[in-house]
Order: sequence, then structure tokens, then C-alpha cells
Amino acid sequence: MIEFSRHRLENGLDIILYPDYSTPMVAMDICYHVGAKHENPHRTGFAHLFEHLMFGGTKNIPDYDIPLQLAGGENNAYTTNDLTNYYLTVPKDNLETAFWLESDRMLELDFSEKSLNVQKNVVIEEFKQRNLNQPYGDVWALLRELAYTKHPYRWTTIGKEISHIADASLQEVKDFFYRFYAPNNAALVLSGNIDKDRCLQLADKWFGSIPKRDVRQTDLPVEPEQTEFRELTVTRKVPDTALYLAFRMSDRRSREYYVCDLISDVLSSGNSSRLYRKLVQEEQLFTELDAYISGDHDPGLFVVSGKLNKGVSIDVAQKAVWIELNKTKQDPVDSRELEKVKNKLEANHVYAQMGYLNMAQELATYENIDRAEMMNDQLDWYRSITAEEIRETAQKIFRKENCSQLNYMAQ
Repeated sequence: MIEFSRHRLENGLDIILYPDYSTPMVAMDICYHVGAKHENPHRTGFAHLFEHLMFGGTKNIPDYDIPLQLAGGENNAYTTNDLTNYYLTVPKDNLETAFWLESDRMLELDFSEKSLNVQKNVVIEEFKQRNLNQPYGDVWALLRELAYTKHPYRWTTIGKEISHIADASLQEVKDFFYRFYAPNNAALVLSGNIDKDRCLQLADKWFGSIPKRDVRQTDLPVEPEQTEFRELTVTRKVPDTALYLAFRMSDRRSREYYVCDLISDVLSSGNSSRLYRKLVQEEQLFTELDAYISGDHDPGLFVVSGKLNKGVSIDVAQKAVWIELNKTKQDPVDSRELEKVKNKLEANHVYAQMGYLNMAQELATYENIDRAEMMNDQLDWYRSITAEEIRETAQKIFRKENCSQLNYMAQ
């Protein structure tokens, strides 16, 4: 049982405290409840742009990194379709520096055409490197666009196209900040060598005066049920042809999510897994083959992806994958096989919670999904899943009409 306390300031900022006295350090994680799915379809990439802008300085602190480094701290951030997460670590004696830095940039950035243009250029270059100049770099952009027709998961965090960032005005950027970067749209997590009373006193001192903002809920369009097979074929300069099968699955809060997670491990976790043993080792159709879930908080994707051996056709490869998927629909998973994947998953889950920084990030993520208390239910959910549930869920999602297939052909 993970024991932590939660509190809320009058301006709506949620605070989660998890003491760990095995370290002299403290991790501060601020999770803003805004990701790529909250963007305007004509201005995608804004959530990720702000990940860069937040390090561009404020009116009071022109360089975020210098005072943090002088305090012995480190920091980083990441953006997903569901959230934007900022985290840092400092020695416990310098914790107030972290409160000062994070509260100041939550209050207001130093918005200027110059700083915006600098970060625009950084993001545009990243877009080129990630999507255009990297082998298989546009796979997720193509796959999401194929699998979704309405939900904003149809674009990736980097955005749909360069022009959305290049043409962004300073006013649009300001509007995005004041809509989503607010104490009543964030969670502050502190993990490590902390004193509860001091943390709450510092939180009130530095964050308490930041006013609530008009955080309008984004009415996300509901993705309709997929009723027909979708297929897209592209040709790229890559070393190997690749196959991607994406199946629509449930959201992060449902029991089905955990069943799908177990199915992915049954299929491809380790060299003794079904897909690797049969299609990589025995039949040698693929050089590599994986099954995984996208991990999205709203209904996401179960993906099977692999690179084909030379001379193997897409038609032969996809038929072989379907044979293995159909086996999970027909016969219950062997008890030993199921126990093995549960044990491995439990070990990974425990490992993810080792260390004060990992705990801060995990608590922040679960708080964004629903409530941080979800962390204490995960292992029980995985442990209670039966072989029959796996078979029934496989029957539900592994259907041709629920599949989007991307054929990524090597030139």
C-alpha cells in the first residue's frame, strides 16, 4: 500500500505528498491537465510547444536553469496526448528554490515575439528530425490518422504539420497558456525527504496567490465504433518493410485496459512469447515483432508491429499474425503462461515505483488519469484477471472490422 496525503489550496491546486526518508533529495512534479488532445485541430502541437516555452524564462526569472543548477537541481519535462509533465529534483535544503521557480512560471511567462520565434524554430526542427528525417518517423502520425476519424488522438504530440506552429501568433500562445496553465488545472506532487507542514507552508506562500483561471472543459468528440477494415500503404526510404495492425480498445480507467495489457505480454513479452517464438524464430517471417498498447487515457490502441524479413510479402506476414491472434480468441491461455506474464508485469510495476522521482511521476500520471489512489489498485486488478477474460477480450478487439492496417513498404 502506497501511503501519501493530499491537500488542495483555495485556488484549486491539488497537492500530493509522498515522504521517502531514504534519500536526502526531493522531487517536485507538476502535472498540467493539458495534452495534445486538448488542442485546436488547426493549431496542433501547442501542448508540446509549451513544454519548450516554459523553459524560456519569465519576467522575474529570465533563465530557469541557472538558479536550479546553483541549487544542485536537475529538471526535465514531457508531453503526451493527455498531459504535460514538468519535474525536477533538488537537495531537501534547497526545496524552496523549486517552489519559487515553478510558481513563477505558472503565474506568467515572459511572452515576446523574440522568445516565441526561438522556440518555434526549435520545435519545427524537432518536427523535421522526428517525423521527416528519421526512418519510420511518421508511422504514428499515419497510424493515428488511420485509426481515428474524430477523436483528437488522430494527431501526435508533435502536431499534424509544421505550419500549425510556424503560423502561431503570440496572442494564440497567450490564450493557450491562460486557458490551461492554471493552479486549478494542475497537480503538484512532492516525493522524497519532505516535511509535510513545511511543504504546505511553502505551497501556500508561493502558489497560494496565483489566481484561479477560467479553465473551460474541452468537449472532446467521441470516436465512433469502427465498423470496417481500414488499410493504408506507403513507401519510404527505410531498410525493411514493416507491418502495423492497430485495434481499437478501451480507456485507461476500465478493466479491459489491464486485460489488453496482459494480452500484449502473452503475445510478445520476451523470446519465449507466442509471436516471437512462432513468427520470428520458427517461421522467420519477421526480424522483430511486438504487441503493445498505446497507454492513452481515453480509448486507445492495441498495436501489433513488426519488420519483415527480406522476401516476405505483406500478405503472408499479416495472415500469419492473424493466425496467432485467432488462437488467443479460441483457446484460454495456459495457467503457467498466464502466471508468468503476471509475475513479470508485477515486477515491472514494482520497479516503476522504486525511487523518489519515479514515485512523483507515477502519482502525477495517475492523478491525471483519475485519482492518484488508483496506484494502490493496479496489482489487484492484474492478479484477478482470468484466462477466460483474456479470451473474451481477444474476441472483442481482434476483429477485422476493428483493425487499421498500415503497410510501410521499403523502397
